[in-house]
Amino acid sequence: MRIDPAEIEALFDAIPSVLFFAKDTQGRYTHVNMTMMQRLGMKSRSEVIGKRADEVYPAGMSEAYVEQDARVLGGEVIENVMELQLLANRQPGWCLTCKRPIIEHGKVVGLIGISRDLGQRGGLESQYEPLRLALEYLSTHYAENVRMQTLLDITGFSLSKLERSFRKVFQMTPQQVLTRLRIQIALHLLHGKDSVASIGQACGFSDQSAFTRKFKAEVGMAPRQYRALIAERAQAAEADAGD
Repeated sequence: MRIDPAEIEALFDAIPSVLFFAKDTQGRYTHVNMTMMQRLGMKSRSEVIGKRADEVYPAGMSEAYVEQDARVLGGEVIENVMELQLLANRQPGWCLTCKRPIIEHGKVVGLIGISRDLGQRGGLESQYEPLRLALEYLSTHYAENVRMQTLLDITGFSLSKLERSFRKVFQMTPQQVLTRLRIQIALHLLHGKDSVASIGQACGFSDQSAFTRKFKAEVGMAPRQYRALIAERAQAAEADAGD
């Protein structure tokens, strides 16, 4: 039995802390829920439908979404990726995103996904505030050699509780969250002109080989390949604009 994304869209309209979306093979939105519309500041679904992420989200956020879409439309499943999203106050905040390809008769015909606000996970309210402070510290000090003891001091947790709470909320260990933060920053910086080596250093990686290894594990390609892809897309966009 195949469920129409429109039915799921109606269901997710009732969940304010979750964004729901479906896209076609070109990465264009076909379905979005009310939460996504409101956070984009749009009154009608027609303002979003038919557009790509880079046409509705700010630069610096949308590039990662478009890259994810390409991977999912290639058949990959993305589970619990921590990334920046627009929250209810239209300010960036951290979410966990899941995306899956929609497959019909063995062929990918689109994708479907959700983004859940961190801290909106039932039963974790008492733990979330100290975890929010820990995440805030990691977000500010990602370029430094972060000591586990600092996170323990911030949260007041034991080491086992810190690890357990991070896994429960973020689906990752503190070190994995730190790595994800560093890669997110690197993705943005690679759109600029700084060298790959200096970007790796600015994001807290000990050397270029460590940066390349972690980046490839997270993104699926090396930093230089990602930068080449950005340039390729920019050239293609210029060519389309000139036609």
